[in-house]
Amino acid sequence: MRSPGMSTTRIPFVDLQAQYRPIRDEIRQALDRVLDSTNFILGEEVARFERDFAEYLGAKHCVALNSGTSALHLALIALGVKEGDEVITTPHSFIAPAEAISYTGARPVFVDIETATFNLDISKIRAAITRKTKAIMPVHLYGQPVDMVRLMEVAREYCVPVIEDAAQAHGAECLIKGDRWKKVGTFGDIGCFSFYPTKNLGACGEGGAVVTDSQIIFEKIRTLRNHGQKDRRYYHPFIGYNYRMTAFQGAVLGVKLKRLDAWVAARRSRAALYDEGLRDLPLKIPKRAENLRGAYHQYVVRTEDREGLMKYLGERGIETGVYYPLPIPLQDAYRHMGYKKGDFPSAETCAKECLSLPIYPELAESDIRYVCSGIRDWARSK
Repeated sequence: MRSPGMSTTRIPFVDLQAQYRPIRDEIRQALDRVLDSTNFILGEEVARFERDFAEYLGAKHCVALNSGTSALHLALIALGVKEGDEVITTPHSFIAPAEAISYTGARPVFVDIETATFNLDISKIRAAITRKTKAIMPVHLYGQPVDMVRLMEVAREYCVPVIEDAAQAHGAECLIKGDRWKKVGTFGDIGCFSFYPTKNLGACGEGGAVVTDSQIIFEKIRTLRNHGQKDRRYYHPFIGYNYRMTAFQGAVLGVKLKRLDAWVAARRSRAALYDEGLRDLPLKIPKRAENLRGAYHQYVVRTEDREGLMKYLGERGIETGVYYPLPIPLQDAYRHMGYKKGDFPSAETCAKECLSLPIYPELAESDIRYVCSGIRDWARSK
């Protein structure tokens, strides 16, 4: 039995080796297919993954790309977002959504979040919409879905397109019409995904994708990703980008996609163990809602003594992570927009208090109990 004081104990924050070992042979066979074909960019492996991922999500079309950031960028371009426009998004996430908006010359309009969900406060979106608003870009942060049914009601009321950033939410779902569940990324006009290696569905390198039900958007993004080439090589109806996915990543993702549902289920079961083990402690655990199913890319708790808890767990061999310690509008990169401390109170609170605990499908139940025991010991020591 482990003792919290044992220095030999180590629970990694992420363990990609544990994921890789059971599928090692299948991954290598997939990579060998690519090597044997000598077709290293796009090709059949990528095309097959695009078909399978679209089917998994329930979307009509998928375009595989080289990163999630590229997905956001092309989604904005496909909707015609340009200099002088505004796009509503969150102040609390990785910087990629704001970056992609800035790439187009548009202005990110930050709307504060709900501290309980870490996601956009939908009740505040209407006040941020102006005649310049050309899109709303919600982020399903930490794998916790935005209530897309409510958000789409607002978007339709004002006829504003929606781009979902589902980079951390592969497999997360929202309830629609009775007992039917719909996967995030398929509510808005375009859904954007990242396949960064640590994501719930991760490549062996960078990768991303957009999904859409629009034939026009699909064709536009498919052309944009390949230097603006549409029907014939070396003929370019417009300027595009080199955002193509490599065949190696398509092959790896094809192997992993077959396991995604099982991996998401495992994350949910581990999140439930944390919920039970951390009940009635002086920290806030992720909110659950009957109409939302999280994918638990991260299991994030909140405490005013984040540094103390991190140190306490670290001394017991438990790795933790902090996402994201400074809201995007307060970053030096966006200083020119003139935001100041206090403008986004909920995002600023989460930035100071959020702490991510280890969670991944291979994490042993005994390890979760050990983490919970460590947190309970910390709480008693205060």
